[in-house]
Amino acid sequence: MPRVIEIETPRLRMRQWRESDREPFAAMNADPAVMEFFESPQSRATSDASVNAWQAQFAAQGWSNWAVEVRESAEFIGFTGLSVPRRTFSFSPCVEVGWRLARRAWGNGYATEAAHASLRVAFEQLALPEVVSFTAAGNLRSRAVMERIGMRNTNQDFEHPGITEGHPLRLHCLYRITHSQWSQNSA
Repeated sequence: MPRVIEIETPRLRMRQWRESDREPFAAMNADPAVMEFFESPQSRATSDASVNAWQAQFAAQGWSNWAVEVRESAEFIGFTGLSVPRRTFSFSPCVEVGWRLARRAWGNGYATEAAHASLRVAFEQLALPEVVSFTAAGNLRSRAVMERIGMRNTNQDFEHPGITEGHPLRLHCLYRITHSQWSQNSA
């Protein structure tokens, strides 16, 4: 069984999931503002299925999407982490860095702080050659996080196969950062 990686940043703790995270995570996934760039908010069952999948990934490989809490208060605020997308894309195989935070946590730089820490794990502990991130083309907040953590727009927009054809959120943009780019930015 692999050693599970957990992370602390100056303000955040990124850890394995707890049963007590399920209720606030489901509430967050039911918030239309949080889910603005998804086809619809998520049901409790779908939210729980994500937690189950991530817990299984931690058990199998030692890393996945971490539950994120504010260190000072131990308040659960969402997730950030690394995952292998379930769907196959033209740029597969790949590891994606992603995040989703509760609305009350927005505007504090938490997504950037946690995503940067995730990249540190990807490149310094897992020795991945590159990491990607993607979102609906109009999701300017997530795109700004991608740029703040050193990712570059590949200008290879694509139609997300998990979103209904003709839906306005189907067009996605792809960002990536290589190990050498990370090394140059971190020096």
